Amino acid sequence: MRLHCEVEVVSRHLPALGLRNRGKGVRAVLSLCQQAPRTPPGPRAGGERGGRHPACLFISTLKDKRGTRYEQLKENIEQFFTKFVDEGKATVRLKEPPVDICLSKANSSSLKGFLSAVRLAHRGCDVEAPLSTLTPVKTSEFEKFKTKMVITSKKDYPLSKNFPYSLEHLQTSYCGLVRVDMRMLCLKNLRKLDLSHNHIKKLPATIGDLIHLQELNLNDNHLESFSVALCQSTLQKSLRSLDISRNKIKALPVQFCQLRELTDLKLDDNELIRLPFKMGQLRNLRFLSAARNKLPFLPSEFKNLSLEYLDLFGNTFEQPKVLPVIHLQMPLTLLESSARTILYNRIPYGSHIIPFHLCQDLDTAKTCDCGRYSISSFIQGTTTMNLHSVAHTVVLVDNMGGTEAPIISYFCSLACYVNSCDMLK
Repeated sequence: MRLHCEVEVVSRHLPALGLRNRGKGVRAVLSLCQQAPRTPPGPRAGGERGGRHPACLFISTLKDKRGTRYEQLKENIEQFFTKFVDEGKATVRLKEPPVDICLSKANSSSLKGFLSAVRLAHRGCDVEAPLSTLTPVKTSEFEKFKTKMVITSKKDYPLSKNFPYSLEHLQTSYCGLVRVDMRMLCLKNLRKLDLSHNHIKKLPATIGDLIHLQELNLNDNHLESFSVALCQSTLQKSLRSLDISRNKIKALPVQFCQLRELTDLKLDDNELIRLPFKMGQLRNLRFLSAARNKLPFLPSEFKNLSLEYLDLFGNTFEQPKVLPVIHLQMPLTLLESSARTILYNRIPYGSHIIPFHLCQDLDTAKTCDCGRYSISSFIQGTTTMNLHSVAHTVVLVDNMGGTEAPIISYFCSLACYVNSCDMLK
């Protein structure tokens, strides 16, 4: 029985000697083996029931294929640490020698099965799974430890075998994929996924189950949307770089701004007619490229960004309108007044508390320059802003050398609108 993972063997004597372990695992094959007898076999050899030989742990690495053996597992395990077994991590503490065998980057289901067999061996019970033989591990076994795989043609795409579970970087470009291969979504260690130059039309929500995913490249596909489910998945905490340029996306959901760890965002060559109006919530964003879209203006919260690089070249920006659009309601409706109170006081809400359509109204509330919110009672105005006020490096907006773009603003009252006009003067 074998387990592919990373292994770190920590001696518990080191702290007493004032030494520290290097704290890094190495790729290894961990085997549960049947220990060969040291004496000629006889009736009930080794004192084991039915003449069975005791089990041992055998750890092989690419540099040491002959491996290291830890004998006599029976009653030799002091403790199992399995709190993070679902993340592919566990530790087996031995009494003799006094070491901790730390396992990581293992397939969680395989790890659970392996630990169950080790527990049986520790109790002296028969192990139902077949035990491995004490033979050196072949180099081919370590192919399963690949952390990077790059595929750039259909003929190289694996159809009959799975992707190595240990992959951290996977690129499958120019493979003609029309959907995301579900086998990729089992790669729990994946940090970078590049599916560029394919024909993918829709993303499965289960991409959000890749809890370590930091970079997602979907450049040059046939995407028409970016789902709300992805915006509300674990990608909120992990995703740093997103490239969805050269697709057919017309708008991003307002929940897109919940991906607050984003630092790099590429939206070039889509059909975007607007950016999420809560764009300013992407406080970590440093690189933004949305060239060659159909943006008529920028959202009000755009001015809250702090970018290093900004490219909005080739958009169909409109000239600011002289007169504002007025949607004020006097007196305020009960819905408007309640919504403003909830948002201003940051009272938690959700579809389990109030109807879903009211949640949508709250999610899409306009933010006034004064910091207050409005739902349907507001004044809408447009002005221009110099993009250098939000970015260090700005690509020219047009061929005329301009770096200014129209920005749409919302005001919760006539007083706020008048104050804004006075400030512009």
